[in-house]
Amino acid sequence: MEKYLALLKNLFLEYSPRVLYALGLLIIGLYAIKFIIRLVLKLLKARNVDETLQTFLGNLLGWGLKGLLIVAVISKLGVDTTALAAVMAAAGLGLGLALQGALGNFAGGVLIILFKPFKVGDLVDVQGEVGVVKNIEIFTTQILTPTNKRVIIPNGTLANSNITNLSAEGKLRVDLTIGVGYDEDIKKTKEVLMKVLTSHSKVLSEPLPAVNVSELADSSVNFALRAWSTVEDYWIVFYDITENCKEALDAAGIEIPYPHVVEIHKKE
Repeated sequence: MEKYLALLKNLFLEYSPRVLYALGLLIIGLYAIKFIIRLVLKLLKARNVDETLQTFLGNLLGWGLKGLLIVAVISKLGVDTTALAAVMAAAGLGLGLALQGALGNFAGGVLIILFKPFKVGDLVDVQGEVGVVKNIEIFTTQILTPTNKRVIIPNGTLANSNITNLSAEGKLRVDLTIGVGYDEDIKKTKEVLMKVLTSHSKVLSEPLPAVNVSELADSSVNFALRAWSTVEDYWIVFYDITENCKEALDAAGIEIPYPHVVEIHKKE
């Protein structure tokens, strides 16, 4: 018993300083990492860096620094870090092979955050879905459709697909086609339709709205209407102009062709 007690005493005297030193290093290191992350985030915020990029860089920096701290603490305990590094590398390789899809999404998230094809709040058309970007995370991007459906798209797929950012230029063109009868006066029709566009409060004056004859169809002369609006007002302008054009043409006595049903009554 005395032999084992003496052995334990020697082990305690030999390793307790290392444990205490490693514990102190761990505590000080964690506080230092928090301070560094706060400082970096403050600098990024001062430079008006995108919030999503701030969060990503903060998390990435935290993971990297904590990994280095763990290696440093283990080395102070007397563990051979060379062997530990080999084990971690082998484990990382196996984990990487098992999580190829997740790593692809992670890489896609990095590309989206760095190159910014869109940002939170933009109206986008991606993967057949049109909606407002609500959140950009490391692995997925969330989009809210006009019907209030939340669509979650993996970033790996998103980064390798066509992305249409409808908010990038700040305005959109509203395109409409209105047909009138062949007997109607073209000049008068253009004036009536142009007045509808220019009188709408949400139609932008620059670029100028336009009305042009686009097609001589089988039963109508078709006019192409082009009006510009902000992204937020697009659907308001679209629906208002459609309704207002019908009312204005009716008021001007200009006919909009439509199929007529002719009833033929046979004499008995």
